[in-house]
Amino acid sequence: MHLGGEGSLADLDWTRRTWNPGQAYNETKLHVAALAAYLARRWPDVLSNAVDPGWAPTRMGGPSAPDDLEMGHQTQAWRAVSDDPDAKTSGFYWSHRTRHEPVAEVANQDFQDRRIEQLRILSGARLA
Repeated sequence: MHLGGEGSLADLDWTRRTWNPGQAYNETKLHVAALAAYLARRWPDVLSNAVDPGWAPTRMGGPSAPDDLEMGHQTQAWRAVSDDPDAKTSGFYWSHRTRHEPVAEVANQDFQDRRIEQLRILSGARLA
């Protein structure tokens, strides 16, 4: 869903825009993927990746969702316990145990840095 997120960092908390739950969800996914990439860059000894479980038939996804429910957790489990060198990489976007190319903003260091600054302003907290 990050593909549908806007690359803008304006009005992150939706106080000026008309509320749109679908767009807010997409933007959240975009920002989480960018945060994972930022953390991988900031702390290279810590594994940080974004994982897309797919559109699975859950209460949220609905019964007609096209992905396999079992595959939804496979990537996270594989990355957590596998000795496969691919599972021990950091800073990437994964789905169904395959590395995918995210939208450009995710890998854009300027976007990541500006996102972190926006989070600091909104929360009052600074990353160590």
